[in-house]
Amino acid sequence: MALNLRVLHGKLALTLFLLVAGAAQAQTEEARTLAIDGGASVAYKLRRYPPEAARAADAKVLAPKSALDTAKLLNLHLSAGDIEEAALLSNSPRRRYEELANFKKTYGDDEFKRVFAEYFDAKNNLVAEIVIDNRSLLVWRLSVPQKSGPPTPYYAGQYFVDVDGRFFVDDVPNDVRTQLRWVLEAYRSGKLAP
Repeated sequence: MALNLRVLHGKLALTLFLLVAGAAQAQTEEARTLAIDGGASVAYKLRRYPPEAARAADAKVLAPKSALDTAKLLNLHLSAGDIEEAALLSNSPRRRYEELANFKKTYGDDEFKRVFAEYFDAKNNLVAEIVIDNRSLLVWRLSVPQKSGPPTPYYAGQYFVDVDGRFFVDDVPNDVRTQLRWVLEAYRSGKLAP
């Protein structure tokens, strides 16, 4: 009897753990349309995540199976200064490597790492994932420190493309990416609220 209660208690604890872990990654999704100046519009899916969903995770357990997990991998590599591994997450790895190497050379290793570590700071958050077809835009609200006064919010975007179930940083210009950029600009201009 005592053994059965321990087994039952263990199963209940495991079930509760799995429910809580699943809720931490849970997302909501809704169809939206953004009106663009000149009468055009962009139809997209809006996904929202709980705040803890964008926090750093162990690179050993992450796989590029979603835009969010690819962003975590990317930011982990970049915050460690590893531009080679980060470039391999791109659909244009050579171009990505060259841009990252130039950025690192311009600002130095410490500043380079600091900039990308900011994505995991609790004062910054993932606002939304915008999805059109097989492409996604992660919109981040970052607090940019000022020389005087409070930090200024800034909306940054990371673009991704799903290729056969694997997500890559989308470094190749295309029409859908342009539409995603319009949505990012709507956040930056205040037309869309977080």
